[in-house]
Amino acid sequence: MESSNQENGATVDELLHRSLQGFDENGKVTDPTTVRMFLMMHPWYIPSTDAAAKLLKLYQEVTGEEAVAVRSKICHLVKYWITEFPAEFDLNPALAEQIMELKGLLYQAGNHRQSQMITIENVPSYEWKRQVTQRNPVSQKKRKMSLLFDHLEFSELAEHFTYLEYKSFCKILFQDYHSFVMHGCTVDNPILERFITLFNSVSQWIQLMILSKPTPQQRAQIITQFIKVAQKLLQLQNFNTLMAVIGGLSHSSISRLKETYNYINPETIKIWDSLTELVTSCGNYSQYRKRFAECEGFKFPILGVHLKDLIAVHVALPDWLDKEKTIVNLTKMQQLYAIINNLVLIQSTPPPLDANTDLVNLLVVSLDQYHTDDEIYQLSLQREPRKNSIASIPANPEPAKSPVIDDWATARKPNPDQAVLNKHIEKMVESVFKNFDTDGDGHISQEEFEIIKNNFPYLSKFGELDANNDGKISKEEMAAYFMKASSVFSCKMGFIHNFYETTYIKPTFCEHCKGFIWGIFKQGFKCRACGVNCHKHCKSLLSVECRKRTKSISIDSPSQRPSRSFSFPPPGAKKHSLQQTEIIEDDNGSLEDEVYDDHL
Repeated sequence: MESSNQENGATVDELLHRSLQGFDENGKVTDPTTVRMFLMMHPWYIPSTDAAAKLLKLYQEVTGEEAVAVRSKICHLVKYWITEFPAEFDLNPALAEQIMELKGLLYQAGNHRQSQMITIENVPSYEWKRQVTQRNPVSQKKRKMSLLFDHLEFSELAEHFTYLEYKSFCKILFQDYHSFVMHGCTVDNPILERFITLFNSVSQWIQLMILSKPTPQQRAQIITQFIKVAQKLLQLQNFNTLMAVIGGLSHSSISRLKETYNYINPETIKIWDSLTELVTSCGNYSQYRKRFAECEGFKFPILGVHLKDLIAVHVALPDWLDKEKTIVNLTKMQQLYAIINNLVLIQSTPPPLDANTDLVNLLVVSLDQYHTDDEIYQLSLQREPRKNSIASIPANPEPAKSPVIDDWATARKPNPDQAVLNKHIEKMVESVFKNFDTDGDGHISQEEFEIIKNNFPYLSKFGELDANNDGKISKEEMAAYFMKASSVFSCKMGFIHNFYETTYIKPTFCEHCKGFIWGIFKQGFKCRACGVNCHKHCKSLLSVECRKRTKSISIDSPSQRPSRSFSFPPPGAKKHSLQQTEIIEDDNGSLEDEVYDDHL
Protein backbone atom coordinates (compact mmCIF):
# COMPACT_ATOMS: atom_id res chain seq x y z
CA MET A 1 0.00 0.00 0.00
CA GLU A 2 2.85 2.37 0.86
CA SER A 3 4.55 1.80 -2.51
CA SER A 4 1.22 2.42 -4.24
CA ASN A 5 0.81 5.70 -2.35
CA GLN A 6 4.31 6.74 -3.33
CA GLU A 7 3.55 6.14 -7.00
CA ASN A 8 0.11 7.77 -7.07
CA GLY A 9 0.55 10.39 -4.36
CA ALA A 10 2.77 13.20 -3.14
CA THR A 11 2.79 15.74 -0.35
CA VAL A 12 2.07 19.38 -1.09
CA ASP A 13 5.72 20.22 -0.36
CA GLU A 14 6.84 17.58 -2.86
CA LEU A 15 4.53 19.01 -5.51
CA LEU A 16 5.90 22.48 -4.77
CA HIS A 17 9.46 21.29 -5.28
CA ARG A 18 8.50 19.49 -8.49
CA SER A 19 7.07 22.78 -9.76
CA LEU A 20 10.34 24.55 -8.97
CA GLN A 21 12.19 21.84 -10.86
CA GLY A 22 9.97 22.65 -13.84
CA PHE A 23 12.18 25.70 -14.54
CA ASP A 24 15.73 25.64 -15.90
CA GLU A 25 18.55 27.88 -14.72
CA ASN A 26 17.48 30.60 -17.18
CA GLY A 27 13.91 30.63 -15.95
CA LYS A 28 12.44 28.77 -18.93
CA VAL A 29 9.55 26.40 -18.18
CA THR A 30 10.66 22.85 -18.98
CA ASP A 31 7.62 21.06 -17.50
CA PRO A 32 4.61 23.34 -18.04
CA THR A 33 2.04 20.66 -17.16
CA THR A 34 3.46 20.05 -13.68
CA VAL A 35 3.91 23.76 -12.98
CA ARG A 36 0.49 24.79 -14.25
CA MET A 37 -1.29 21.90 -12.53
CA PHE A 38 0.19 22.79 -9.15
CA LEU A 39 -0.55 26.51 -9.46
CA MET A 40 -4.12 25.87 -10.61
CA MET A 41 -5.03 22.94 -8.37
CA HIS A 42 -3.28 23.67 -5.06
CA PRO A 43 -6.32 25.61 -3.65
CA TRP A 44 -8.16 22.27 -3.73
CA TYR A 45 -5.85 21.16 -0.92
CA ILE A 46 -4.40 24.26 0.77
CA PRO A 47 -5.20 28.01 0.59
CA SER A 48 -3.10 30.04 -1.83
CA THR A 49 -1.80 32.08 1.09
CA ASP A 50 -0.37 28.86 2.58
CA ALA A 51 1.33 28.03 -0.72
CA ALA A 52 2.82 31.53 -0.85
CA ALA A 53 3.96 31.17 2.78
CA LYS A 54 5.79 27.95 1.88
CA LEU A 55 7.61 29.72 -0.95
CA LEU A 56 8.51 32.64 1.30
CA LYS A 57 9.79 30.30 4.02
CA LEU A 58 11.82 28.27 1.53
CA TYR A 59 13.39 31.45 0.13
CA GLN A 60 14.46 32.54 3.62
CA GLU A 61 15.71 29.16 4.84
CA VAL A 62 17.46 27.65 1.82
CA THR A 63 21.23 27.50 2.23
CA GLY A 64 24.29 25.99 0.61
CA GLU A 65 25.38 25.84 -2.99
CA GLU A 66 21.84 25.41 -4.30
CA ALA A 67 20.50 28.53 -2.55
CA VAL A 68 21.04 30.87 -5.49
CA ALA A 69 19.43 28.48 -8.00
CA VAL A 70 16.44 27.70 -5.73
CA ARG A 71 15.77 31.37 -5.03
CA SER A 72 15.93 32.14 -8.74
CA LYS A 73 13.42 29.38 -9.49
CA ILE A 74 11.12 30.68 -6.75
CA CYS A 75 11.09 34.06 -8.46
CA HIS A 76 10.37 32.52 -11.84
CA LEU A 77 7.58 30.38 -10.36
CA VAL A 78 5.96 33.41 -8.74
CA LYS A 79 6.28 35.39 -11.98
CA TYR A 80 4.62 32.53 -13.89
CA TRP A 81 1.90 32.34 -11.22
CA ILE A 82 1.11 36.05 -11.59
CA THR A 83 1.20 35.88 -15.40
CA GLU A 84 -1.03 32.82 -15.79
CA PHE A 85 -3.45 33.43 -12.89
CA PRO A 86 -3.55 37.21 -12.34
CA ALA A 87 -7.14 37.25 -11.07
CA GLU A 88 -6.11 35.34 -7.96
CA PHE A 89 -3.79 38.16 -6.88
CA ASP A 90 -6.33 40.88 -7.57
CA LEU A 91 -9.15 39.13 -5.72
CA ASN A 92 -7.03 37.88 -2.80
CA PRO A 93 -5.42 40.87 -1.01
CA ALA A 94 -3.72 38.63 1.57
CA LEU A 95 -1.96 36.70 -1.19
CA ALA A 96 -0.88 39.91 -2.90
CA GLU A 97 0.52 41.17 0.39
CA GLN A 98 2.65 38.03 0.82
CA ILE A 99 4.07 38.38 -2.68
CA MET A 100 4.90 42.02 -1.97
CA GLU A 101 6.77 40.83 1.12
CA LEU A 102 8.85 38.50 -1.04
CA LYS A 103 9.51 41.35 -3.45
CA GLY A 104 10.72 43.45 -0.54
CA LEU A 105 13.10 40.73 0.64
CA LEU A 106 14.60 40.48 -2.82
CA TYR A 107 15.13 44.22 -3.00
CA GLN A 108 16.72 44.38 0.46
CA ALA A 109 19.11 41.57 -0.47
CA GLY A 110 20.24 43.54 -3.51
CA ASN A 111 18.52 41.26 -6.03
CA HIS A 112 16.97 44.16 -7.92
CA ARG A 113 16.58 42.24 -11.19
CA GLN A 114 14.63 39.41 -9.52
CA SER A 115 12.63 41.96 -7.54
CA GLN A 116 11.53 43.61 -10.77
CA MET A 117 10.38 40.23 -12.10
CA ILE A 118 7.63 40.13 -9.47
CA THR A 119 5.21 42.90 -10.39
CA ILE A 120 1.66 42.66 -9.17
CA GLU A 121 1.13 46.40 -9.42
CA ASN A 122 0.24 45.96 -13.09
CA VAL A 123 -2.30 43.19 -12.49
CA PRO A 124 -5.63 44.48 -13.89
CA SER A 125 -8.78 44.58 -11.82
CA TYR A 126 -10.90 41.44 -12.04
CA GLU A 127 -13.70 42.76 -9.87
CA TRP A 128 -15.93 42.70 -12.94
CA LYS A 129 -15.63 38.92 -12.94
CA ARG A 130 -17.34 38.77 -9.56
CA GLN A 131 -20.14 41.18 -10.38
CA VAL A 132 -23.54 39.68 -11.07
CA THR A 133 -26.40 41.64 -12.56
CA GLN A 134 -29.48 41.42 -10.37
CA ARG A 135 -32.64 40.18 -12.02
CA ASN A 136 -35.59 42.39 -11.20
CA PRO A 137 -38.66 40.51 -9.96
CA VAL A 138 -41.46 40.62 -12.49
CA SER A 139 -44.03 43.22 -11.57
CA GLN A 140 -47.53 42.14 -10.69
CA LYS A 141 -49.05 44.12 -13.54
CA LYS A 142 -49.74 42.42 -16.83
CA ARG A 143 -46.59 42.08 -18.87
CA LYS A 144 -46.36 41.52 -22.58
CA MET A 145 -44.14 38.81 -23.95
CA SER A 146 -41.44 40.30 -26.17
CA LEU A 147 -41.81 39.08 -29.74
CA LEU A 148 -39.48 41.64 -31.26
CA PHE A 149 -37.13 38.86 -32.36
CA ASP A 150 -39.64 37.63 -34.91
CA HIS A 151 -37.93 39.83 -37.47
CA LEU A 152 -34.40 38.69 -36.62
CA GLU A 153 -32.53 36.27 -38.85
CA PHE A 154 -31.96 32.92 -37.14
CA SER A 155 -28.19 33.36 -37.59
CA GLU A 156 -28.28 36.74 -35.87
CA LEU A 157 -30.18 35.33 -32.90
CA ALA A 158 -27.74 32.41 -32.60
CA GLU A 159 -24.77 34.78 -32.67
CA HIS A 160 -26.19 37.00 -29.94
CA PHE A 161 -27.05 33.98 -27.79
CA THR A 162 -23.44 32.89 -28.19
CA TYR A 163 -22.06 36.29 -27.29
CA LEU A 164 -24.27 36.56 -24.22
CA GLU A 165 -23.48 33.10 -22.82
CA TYR A 166 -19.76 33.31 -23.59
CA LYS A 167 -19.53 36.63 -21.75
CA SER A 168 -21.15 35.02 -18.71
CA PHE A 169 -18.95 31.93 -19.04
CA CYS A 170 -15.75 34.02 -18.95
CA LYS A 171 -16.58 35.22 -15.43
CA ILE A 172 -16.31 31.70 -14.00
CA LEU A 173 -13.06 31.08 -12.10
CA PHE A 174 -11.42 28.05 -10.50
CA GLN A 175 -12.95 28.81 -7.10
CA ASP A 176 -16.43 28.65 -8.66
CA TYR A 177 -15.82 25.12 -9.95
CA HIS A 178 -14.29 24.14 -6.62
CA SER A 179 -17.24 25.52 -4.66
CA PHE A 180 -19.73 23.76 -6.93
CA VAL A 181 -18.07 20.38 -6.45
CA MET A 182 -17.61 20.80 -2.70
CA HIS A 183 -21.23 21.84 -2.10
CA GLY A 184 -22.83 19.83 -4.88
CA CYS A 185 -24.86 22.91 -5.83
CA THR A 186 -24.52 26.65 -6.48
CA VAL A 187 -24.95 27.84 -2.89
CA ASP A 188 -22.78 30.92 -2.27
CA ASN A 189 -21.72 30.72 -5.91
CA PRO A 190 -23.43 33.67 -7.66
CA ILE A 191 -21.29 33.58 -10.82
CA LEU A 192 -22.07 29.97 -11.67
CA GLU A 193 -25.64 30.46 -10.46
CA ARG A 194 -26.11 33.32 -12.92
CA PHE A 195 -24.65 31.30 -15.79
CA ILE A 196 -26.97 28.38 -15.10
CA THR A 197 -29.91 30.76 -14.74
CA LEU A 198 -29.11 32.19 -18.18
CA PHE A 199 -29.04 28.66 -19.62
CA ASN A 200 -32.45 27.92 -18.10
CA SER A 201 -33.86 31.27 -19.19
CA VAL A 202 -33.06 30.53 -22.83
CA SER A 203 -34.96 27.24 -22.64
CA GLN A 204 -37.94 28.85 -20.92
CA TRP A 205 -38.02 31.86 -23.25
CA ILE A 206 -38.20 29.52 -26.26
CA GLN A 207 -41.21 27.76 -24.73
CA LEU A 208 -42.97 31.06 -24.06
CA MET A 209 -42.22 32.37 -27.54
CA ILE A 210 -43.82 29.28 -29.08
CA LEU A 211 -46.83 29.28 -26.78
CA SER A 212 -47.42 32.99 -27.36
CA LYS A 213 -48.72 32.13 -30.83
CA PRO A 214 -52.46 31.36 -30.93
CA THR A 215 -52.56 29.05 -33.97
CA PRO A 216 -50.75 25.74 -34.67
CA GLN A 217 -49.40 27.12 -37.95
CA GLN A 218 -47.80 30.09 -36.21
CA ARG A 219 -46.35 27.91 -33.47
CA ALA A 220 -44.91 25.57 -36.08
CA GLN A 221 -43.18 28.52 -37.76
CA ILE A 222 -41.56 29.55 -34.47
CA ILE A 223 -40.40 25.97 -33.79
CA THR A 224 -38.93 25.78 -37.29
CA GLN A 225 -37.15 29.07 -36.72
CA PHE A 226 -35.59 27.82 -33.49
CA ILE A 227 -34.44 24.60 -35.18
CA LYS A 228 -32.59 26.83 -37.65
CA VAL A 229 -31.13 28.70 -34.66
CA ALA A 230 -29.94 25.34 -33.31
CA GLN A 231 -28.30 24.54 -36.66
CA LYS A 232 -26.45 27.86 -36.60
CA LEU A 233 -25.34 27.26 -33.01
CA LEU A 234 -23.84 23.94 -34.10
CA GLN A 235 -22.07 25.72 -36.93
CA LEU A 236 -20.68 28.20 -34.38
CA GLN A 237 -19.62 25.21 -32.24
CA ASN A 238 -21.71 26.56 -29.37
CA PHE A 239 -22.90 23.32 -27.79
CA ASN A 240 -24.04 24.89 -24.53
CA THR A 241 -26.71 27.13 -26.06
CA LEU A 242 -27.53 24.33 -28.50
CA MET A 243 -28.40 22.20 -25.48
CA ALA A 244 -30.50 25.03 -24.03
CA VAL A 245 -32.47 25.39 -27.29
CA ILE A 246 -33.01 21.65 -27.59
CA GLY A 247 -34.03 21.56 -23.94
CA GLY A 248 -36.66 24.22 -24.59
CA LEU A 249 -38.03 22.52 -27.71
CA SER A 250 -38.00 19.12 -25.97
CA HIS A 251 -39.86 20.32 -22.92
CA SER A 252 -43.13 18.50 -22.28
CA SER A 253 -45.10 21.74 -22.74
CA ILE A 254 -43.86 21.89 -26.37
CA SER A 255 -43.37 18.24 -27.31
CA ARG A 256 -47.03 17.50 -26.51
CA LEU A 257 -48.28 19.95 -29.19
CA LYS A 258 -49.17 17.27 -31.73
CA GLU A 259 -51.42 19.54 -33.77
CA THR A 260 -48.58 22.07 -34.05
CA TYR A 261 -46.04 19.46 -35.15
CA ASN A 262 -48.35 18.37 -37.96
CA TYR A 263 -47.45 21.65 -39.69
CA ILE A 264 -43.68 21.18 -39.47
CA ASN A 265 -41.88 19.97 -42.59
CA PRO A 266 -40.67 16.33 -42.33
CA GLU A 267 -37.17 17.40 -43.44
CA THR A 268 -37.08 19.88 -40.57
CA ILE A 269 -38.07 17.09 -38.19
CA LYS A 270 -35.16 15.00 -39.48
CA ILE A 271 -32.76 17.88 -38.80
CA TRP A 272 -34.25 18.22 -35.33
CA ASP A 273 -33.80 14.52 -34.64
CA SER A 274 -30.14 14.63 -35.67
CA LEU A 275 -29.47 17.65 -33.43
CA THR A 276 -31.18 15.96 -30.50
CA GLU A 277 -29.19 12.78 -31.09
CA LEU A 278 -25.96 14.78 -30.99
CA VAL A 279 -26.51 16.00 -27.41
CA THR A 280 -28.28 12.93 -26.06
CA SER A 281 -27.00 11.59 -22.73
CA CYS A 282 -26.58 8.08 -24.17
CA GLY A 283 -23.12 6.67 -23.57
CA ASN A 284 -22.37 9.52 -21.16
CA TYR A 285 -22.78 12.06 -23.98
CA SER A 286 -20.42 10.10 -26.22
CA GLN A 287 -21.57 11.74 -29.47
CA TYR A 288 -21.21 15.24 -28.05
CA ARG A 289 -17.79 14.47 -26.59
CA LYS A 290 -16.52 13.08 -29.89
CA ARG A 291 -17.83 16.06 -31.89
CA PHE A 292 -16.50 18.57 -29.35
CA ALA A 293 -13.03 16.98 -29.35
CA GLU A 294 -12.86 17.40 -33.13
CA CYS A 295 -13.62 21.14 -32.98
CA GLU A 296 -10.90 23.71 -33.56
CA GLY A 297 -10.82 27.41 -32.76
CA PHE A 298 -13.71 28.80 -30.77
CA LYS A 299 -15.86 26.14 -29.15
CA PHE A 300 -18.33 26.42 -26.31
CA PRO A 301 -18.85 23.25 -24.24
CA ILE A 302 -22.03 22.05 -22.58
CA LEU A 303 -20.87 23.21 -19.17
CA GLY A 304 -23.31 21.00 -17.31
CA VAL A 305 -21.71 17.86 -18.77
CA HIS A 306 -18.27 18.89 -17.54
CA LEU A 307 -19.63 19.93 -14.14
CA LYS A 308 -21.02 16.41 -13.87
CA ASP A 309 -17.59 15.07 -14.79
CA LEU A 310 -16.03 17.06 -11.95
CA ILE A 311 -18.58 15.73 -9.48
CA ALA A 312 -18.13 12.17 -10.74
CA VAL A 313 -14.35 12.35 -10.22
CA HIS A 314 -14.78 13.95 -6.80
CA VAL A 315 -17.28 11.31 -5.67
CA ALA A 316 -15.23 8.40 -7.03
CA LEU A 317 -11.77 9.35 -5.74
CA PRO A 318 -10.55 10.70 -2.38
CA ASP A 319 -8.56 13.93 -2.15
CA TRP A 320 -5.95 12.30 0.08
CA LEU A 321 -4.42 8.83 0.15
CA ASP A 322 -3.83 8.71 3.90
CA LYS A 323 -5.91 9.31 7.01
CA GLU A 324 -3.66 12.17 8.10
CA LYS A 325 -4.43 14.02 4.84
CA THR A 326 -0.81 14.63 3.92
CA ILE A 327 -0.50 12.66 0.66
CA VAL A 328 -2.37 14.16 -2.30
CA ASN A 329 -4.13 11.71 -4.61
CA LEU A 330 -2.34 12.55 -7.86
CA THR A 331 -4.74 10.48 -9.98
CA LYS A 332 -7.66 12.61 -8.84
CA MET A 333 -5.66 15.82 -9.10
CA GLN A 334 -4.68 15.08 -12.70
CA GLN A 335 -8.24 14.20 -13.73
CA LEU A 336 -9.71 17.33 -12.13
CA TYR A 337 -6.97 19.45 -13.70
CA ALA A 338 -7.64 18.04 -17.17
CA ILE A 339 -11.31 19.06 -16.94
CA ILE A 340 -10.85 22.49 -15.36
CA ASN A 341 -7.82 23.45 -17.46
CA ASN A 342 -9.74 22.74 -20.67
CA LEU A 343 -12.57 25.00 -19.48
CA VAL A 344 -10.11 27.76 -18.56
CA LEU A 345 -8.34 27.55 -21.93
CA ILE A 346 -11.66 27.80 -23.76
CA GLN A 347 -12.23 31.19 -22.10
CA SER A 348 -9.18 32.57 -23.90
CA THR A 349 -10.68 32.04 -27.38
CA PRO A 350 -13.58 34.44 -28.03
CA PRO A 351 -16.29 33.72 -30.62
CA PRO A 352 -15.65 35.08 -34.15
CA LEU A 353 -18.55 37.53 -34.20
CA ASP A 354 -19.56 41.10 -33.43
CA ALA A 355 -22.59 41.72 -31.26
CA ASN A 356 -25.02 44.63 -31.35
CA THR A 357 -25.12 46.03 -27.81
CA ASP A 358 -28.73 47.18 -28.11
CA LEU A 359 -29.87 43.74 -29.25
CA VAL A 360 -27.90 42.08 -26.46
CA ASN A 361 -29.57 44.30 -23.85
CA LEU A 362 -32.99 43.68 -25.34
CA LEU A 363 -32.35 39.94 -25.39
CA VAL A 364 -31.30 39.97 -21.73
CA VAL A 365 -34.50 41.76 -20.76
CA SER A 366 -36.61 39.30 -22.76
CA LEU A 367 -34.90 36.35 -21.06
CA ASP A 368 -35.61 37.84 -17.65
CA GLN A 369 -38.82 35.87 -17.02
CA TYR A 370 -40.07 34.04 -13.94
CA HIS A 371 -42.46 31.18 -14.67
CA THR A 372 -42.67 27.68 -13.26
CA ASP A 373 -42.91 24.53 -15.37
CA ASP A 374 -46.46 24.05 -14.10
CA GLU A 375 -47.49 27.52 -15.29
CA ILE A 376 -46.01 26.97 -18.74
CA TYR A 377 -47.61 23.55 -19.00
CA GLN A 378 -51.01 25.03 -18.15
CA LEU A 379 -50.51 27.53 -20.96
CA SER A 380 -49.69 24.63 -23.28
CA LEU A 381 -52.95 22.95 -22.28
CA GLN A 382 -54.80 26.16 -23.10
CA ARG A 383 -53.28 26.17 -26.58
CA GLU A 384 -53.96 22.50 -27.26
CA PRO A 385 -56.27 20.88 -24.69
CA ARG A 386 -55.88 17.17 -24.05
CA LYS A 387 -59.31 16.44 -25.51
CA ASN A 388 -60.00 18.43 -28.64
CA SER A 389 -63.60 19.31 -29.23
CA ILE A 390 -63.21 18.39 -32.90
CA ALA A 391 -61.44 15.08 -33.38
CA SER A 392 -59.29 14.66 -36.43
CA ILE A 393 -60.52 12.02 -38.90
CA PRO A 394 -57.85 9.48 -39.89
CA ALA A 395 -57.36 8.51 -43.52
CA ASN A 396 -58.45 4.91 -42.86
CA PRO A 397 -60.82 5.09 -39.91
CA GLU A 398 -61.19 1.97 -37.79
CA PRO A 399 -64.59 0.65 -36.74
CA ALA A 400 -65.99 2.60 -33.83
CA LYS A 401 -65.65 1.03 -30.41
CA SER A 402 -67.85 1.50 -27.43
CA PRO A 403 -66.64 4.07 -24.84
CA VAL A 404 -66.28 1.31 -22.24
CA ILE A 405 -63.92 -0.70 -24.45
CA ASP A 406 -61.93 2.45 -25.33
CA ASP A 407 -61.45 3.34 -21.67
CA TRP A 408 -60.46 -0.22 -20.78
CA ALA A 409 -57.99 -0.48 -23.66
CA THR A 410 -56.22 2.74 -22.82
CA ALA A 411 -56.03 1.95 -19.14
CA ARG A 412 -54.82 -1.63 -19.48
CA LYS A 413 -51.21 -2.26 -18.43
CA PRO A 414 -48.87 -5.26 -18.62
CA ASN A 415 -48.99 -7.66 -15.70
CA PRO A 416 -46.41 -6.70 -13.07
CA ASP A 417 -43.51 -8.94 -12.15
CA GLN A 418 -44.71 -11.03 -9.21
CA ALA A 419 -41.32 -10.98 -7.48
CA VAL A 420 -41.18 -7.19 -7.65
CA LEU A 421 -44.76 -6.98 -6.40
CA ASN A 422 -44.01 -9.26 -3.44
CA LYS A 423 -40.94 -7.22 -2.57
CA HIS A 424 -42.91 -3.99 -2.78
CA ILE A 425 -45.66 -5.24 -0.51
CA GLU A 426 -43.19 -6.77 1.95
CA LYS A 427 -41.30 -3.50 2.32
CA MET A 428 -44.51 -1.53 2.58
CA VAL A 429 -45.88 -3.75 5.36
CA GLU A 430 -42.58 -3.57 7.25
CA SER A 431 -42.67 0.21 6.99
CA VAL A 432 -46.27 0.37 8.19
CA PHE A 433 -45.51 -1.66 11.29
CA LYS A 434 -42.31 0.22 11.96
CA ASN A 435 -44.06 3.59 11.89
CA PHE A 436 -47.57 2.81 13.17
CA ASP A 437 -47.23 -0.13 15.57
CA THR A 438 -46.79 2.29 18.45
CA ASP A 439 -46.90 -0.30 21.25
CA GLY A 440 -44.53 -2.68 19.43
CA ASP A 441 -46.67 -5.79 19.91
CA GLY A 442 -46.32 -6.88 16.29
CA HIS A 443 -49.97 -6.11 15.48
CA ILE A 444 -52.02 -3.12 14.35
CA SER A 445 -54.85 -2.22 16.69
CA GLN A 446 -58.07 -0.50 15.64
CA GLU A 447 -56.81 2.81 17.01
CA GLU A 448 -53.54 2.47 15.09
CA PHE A 449 -55.50 1.47 11.98
CA GLU A 450 -57.42 4.77 12.02
CA ILE A 451 -54.12 6.64 11.77
CA ILE A 452 -52.96 4.43 8.90
CA LYS A 453 -56.24 4.96 7.04
CA ASN A 454 -55.44 8.63 6.59
CA ASN A 455 -52.37 7.69 4.53
CA PHE A 456 -53.86 4.78 2.56
CA PRO A 457 -56.56 5.94 0.13
CA TYR A 458 -57.80 2.39 -0.49
CA LEU A 459 -58.34 1.16 3.07
CA SER A 460 -61.91 1.36 4.24
CA LYS A 461 -62.86 -1.07 7.03
CA PHE A 462 -60.79 -2.63 9.78
CA GLY A 463 -62.64 -5.91 9.30
CA GLU A 464 -61.43 -6.22 5.70
CA LEU A 465 -57.90 -6.81 6.96
CA ASP A 466 -58.70 -8.58 10.25
CA ALA A 467 -59.34 -11.93 8.57
CA ASN A 468 -59.52 -14.01 11.80
CA ASN A 469 -61.60 -11.38 13.64
CA ASP A 470 -59.31 -11.27 16.68
CA GLY A 471 -59.43 -7.47 16.89
CA LYS A 472 -55.92 -6.88 15.54
CA ILE A 473 -54.10 -7.05 12.21
CA SER A 474 -50.93 -9.11 11.77
CA LYS A 475 -48.25 -8.60 9.14
CA GLU A 476 -49.46 -11.67 7.28
CA GLU A 477 -53.05 -10.38 7.20
CA MET A 478 -51.97 -6.97 5.93
CA ALA A 479 -49.70 -8.52 3.27
CA ALA A 480 -52.49 -10.84 2.12
CA TYR A 481 -54.91 -7.92 1.84
CA PHE A 482 -52.46 -5.87 -0.24
CA MET A 483 -51.67 -8.84 -2.45
CA LYS A 484 -55.36 -9.45 -3.11
CA ALA A 485 -56.11 -5.77 -3.67
CA SER A 486 -53.10 -5.19 -5.92
CA SER A 487 -54.87 -6.78 -8.87
CA VAL A 488 -57.71 -4.29 -8.46
CA PHE A 489 -55.54 -1.23 -7.99
CA SER A 490 -52.80 -2.14 -10.50
CA CYS A 491 -50.05 -2.39 -7.87
CA LYS A 492 -50.71 1.15 -6.70
CA MET A 493 -51.44 0.14 -3.15
CA GLY A 494 -50.25 2.02 -0.12
CA PHE A 495 -48.46 5.30 -0.39
CA ILE A 496 -48.60 6.19 -4.08
CA HIS A 497 -45.55 7.85 -5.61
CA ASN A 498 -46.29 10.92 -7.70
CA PHE A 499 -43.26 10.98 -10.01
CA TYR A 500 -42.20 13.82 -12.26
CA GLU A 501 -39.18 14.10 -14.53
CA THR A 502 -36.54 16.43 -13.10
CA THR A 503 -32.97 17.63 -13.31
CA TYR A 504 -30.40 17.18 -10.55
CA ILE A 505 -27.54 19.59 -9.92
CA LYS A 506 -25.83 17.62 -7.17
CA PRO A 507 -24.78 13.96 -6.99
CA THR A 508 -27.94 11.86 -6.79
CA PHE A 509 -28.34 8.11 -6.55
CA CYS A 510 -31.23 5.88 -7.57
CA GLU A 511 -33.26 4.60 -4.64
CA HIS A 512 -33.90 1.29 -6.45
CA CYS A 513 -30.58 0.20 -7.96
CA LYS A 514 -28.37 2.51 -5.83
CA GLY A 515 -26.59 3.59 -9.01
CA PHE A 516 -25.51 7.15 -9.85
CA ILE A 517 -28.10 9.09 -11.87
CA TRP A 518 -26.08 10.36 -14.83
CA GLY A 519 -26.97 13.15 -17.21
CA ILE A 520 -27.47 16.90 -17.21
CA PHE A 521 -31.05 17.63 -18.26
CA LYS A 522 -34.06 15.83 -16.81
CA GLN A 523 -32.04 12.68 -16.17
CA GLY A 524 -34.23 11.13 -13.47
CA PHE A 525 -37.57 11.01 -11.69
CA LYS A 526 -38.49 12.47 -8.30
CA CYS A 527 -41.61 11.91 -6.21
CA ARG A 528 -43.50 15.14 -5.52
CA ALA A 529 -44.74 13.80 -2.21
CA CYS A 530 -41.75 12.10 -0.57
CA GLY A 531 -38.82 13.26 -2.72
CA VAL A 532 -37.50 9.78 -3.58
CA ASN A 533 -35.28 9.69 -6.70
CA CYS A 534 -34.75 6.99 -9.32
CA HIS A 535 -33.75 6.27 -12.91
CA LYS A 536 -36.41 6.28 -15.60
CA HIS A 537 -36.00 2.53 -16.11
CA CYS A 538 -36.18 1.92 -12.35
CA LYS A 539 -39.37 3.91 -11.78
CA SER A 540 -41.72 0.97 -12.31
CA LEU A 541 -39.52 -1.32 -10.22
CA LEU A 542 -39.17 0.90 -7.16
CA SER A 543 -40.41 -0.85 -4.02
CA VAL A 544 -39.85 1.94 -1.51
CA GLU A 545 -42.91 3.27 0.29
CA CYS A 546 -43.94 6.89 -0.21
CA ARG A 547 -43.76 8.81 3.06
CA LYS A 548 -45.48 12.06 2.25
CA ARG A 549 -43.98 15.27 3.50
CA THR A 550 -45.80 17.20 6.20
CA LYS A 551 -46.56 19.95 3.74
CA SER A 552 -48.19 18.29 0.73
CA ILE A 553 -47.88 19.60 -2.79
CA SER A 554 -51.07 19.83 -4.79
CA ILE A 555 -51.13 19.50 -8.54
CA ASP A 556 -53.92 22.07 -8.68
CA SER A 557 -51.87 24.45 -6.54
CA PRO A 558 -48.27 24.23 -7.74
CA SER A 559 -45.31 24.46 -5.43
CA GLN A 560 -44.12 27.94 -4.59
CA ARG A 561 -40.59 27.02 -5.60
CA PRO A 562 -39.72 28.28 -9.07
CA SER A 563 -38.91 25.32 -11.29
CA ARG A 564 -35.37 25.41 -12.61
CA SER A 565 -33.88 23.23 -15.30
CA PHE A 566 -30.64 22.77 -13.55
CA SER A 567 -30.05 25.01 -10.55
CA PHE A 568 -31.48 26.57 -7.43
CA PRO A 569 -33.85 29.55 -7.77
CA PRO A 570 -32.29 33.01 -7.72
CA PRO A 571 -32.51 34.80 -4.35
CA GLY A 572 -35.68 36.77 -3.85
CA ALA A 573 -37.50 35.36 -6.85
CA LYS A 574 -41.17 36.16 -6.51
CA LYS A 575 -44.06 34.02 -7.58
CA HIS A 576 -45.57 35.14 -10.86
CA SER A 577 -48.62 33.58 -12.42
CA LEU A 578 -49.24 33.19 -16.11
CA GLN A 579 -52.79 34.20 -15.35
CA GLN A 580 -51.40 37.69 -14.85
CA THR A 581 -49.41 37.60 -18.08
CA GLU A 582 -50.99 38.94 -21.21
CA ILE A 583 -49.56 37.18 -24.23
CA ILE A 584 -50.05 39.48 -27.15
CA GLU A 585 -48.77 39.69 -30.70
CA ASP A 586 -46.79 42.87 -30.17
CA ASP A 587 -46.06 45.45 -32.76
CA ASN A 588 -42.52 46.81 -32.72
CA GLY A 589 -43.61 50.28 -31.75
CA SER A 590 -45.37 49.24 -28.57
CA LEU A 591 -42.41 47.08 -27.58
CA GLU A 592 -39.94 49.91 -27.92
CA ASP A 593 -42.06 51.96 -25.54
CA GLU A 594 -42.31 49.19 -22.96
CA VAL A 595 -39.44 46.73 -23.00
CA TYR A 596 -36.90 49.09 -21.46
CA ASP A 597 -39.04 49.58 -18.36
CA ASP A 598 -36.97 46.69 -16.93
CA HIS A 599 -33.31 47.17 -16.13
CA LEU A 600 -30.57 44.68 -15.39
